[in-house]
Formats: sequence, C-alpha cells, structure tokens
Amino acid sequence: MTDYWPWWAGAIGLALVTIAYSLAADRSFGVSGAWDRVLHWRTERDLERRRARDEVERRALVDALAGAGSGPPAGPHAPVPEPPPRPASLVSQAALLVSILVGGFVAATVSGRFDLRLDMGAGFADIVTADPLTMVVVLFVGGVLVGFGTRLAGGCSSGHGLHGCGRLYPVSLVATAVFFGTAVVVSFLLWKVV
Repeated sequence: MTDYWPWWAGAIGLALVTIAYSLAADRSFGVSGAWDRVLHWRTERDLERRRARDEVERRALVDALAGAGSGPPAGPHAPVPEPPPRPASLVSQAALLVSILVGGFVAATVSGRFDLRLDMGAGFADIVTADPLTMVVVLFVGGVLVGFGTRLAGGCSSGHGLHGCGRLYPVSLVATAVFFGTAVVVSFLLWKVV
C-alpha cells in the first residue's frame, strides 16, 4: 500500500505552484503549451525577437503621436493602448518542464520510492499486457492520442484544469469536465469490464 499526501496538501501545493507561475511568468500554467514551445524553440526565439521589435516600434509610435497632439493624450495618466498578451518566455517554459522532472525525482527519492523501471509495473501488465513489445506499442499509441487530444482541446489538464478553471474560462470548464468524465468512464471499463 502506497502512502500518499492528504488530498488537501496536494491541492494547496498545486494552487501555490499555479499562482506562483502565473505571477512570475504572467501567463497560464500549461505543460502541453510549454512542451510545444520548447520543441519549436527556434521558431519561438524568432517570434520573441520580433515581438520585442514590434513593442519598441509601438511605443515609439504612441510617443510620437502623443507628442504631435494627434494621438492619445500625453501625461502620466494617459491611457496607452496595450499590446495583446504575449506568451511566457521560452526560458520560463523550459524551466517549468525541468522543474517538473526534478520535482518528481526529489519527491520519489525523499519518500524512498524511487525505482528506475523500463515497464509500467504489475498493475499495467495485469490490466493491459505483460508483453514488452505490446506494452511499448500501447504506450506509444496512447501518447500520440494524448498529444492529439491536447491539441484538439487547446491545452492539457494542467492548463485547463488548474489555470483555466481557476479563472472560470468557459472553454476550460468544458474541457476539464470532458477530461475527467472520460477518465472516470475509462477507469470503470478497465477495472470492471476488462
């Protein structure tokens, strides 16, 4: 029997991580989006440079229009049109992914449960398959389906469930309900039918 943290400790931890990341990066906390940006780091780096140039040009144009009297009113309380929100920096996305791996390793090591394995364990072998080749194929196909579903839903359970639901975004509420509803149905089928 594995001892887990109490549910409320996990909830507090997730809330603190989500809030801290949102405050530090000024963007939503989502693993699939971070993974996508890190995989396409060259394109993202070019976009970040272009956004920085565009911001400098936008600010110069606003200042020039304000100085000429034909733009927004000048002064410390003058409303300045804000640019659209930009994604979190590529470095913060990479740091998020590395911190997830390091955090999992530290938690497993501190609890004394770290065990490097090349299979999914006895539970997976009992329910799905014990054949190593079939296990790899099933996990690969499952990973592809998760990636496809994440793209289709516009984010993963961390982005929608933790950040989007916390901000009451309707699309995130629906996506999270579908994620967890599907998980309940599949779990029921695996444990009661298969």
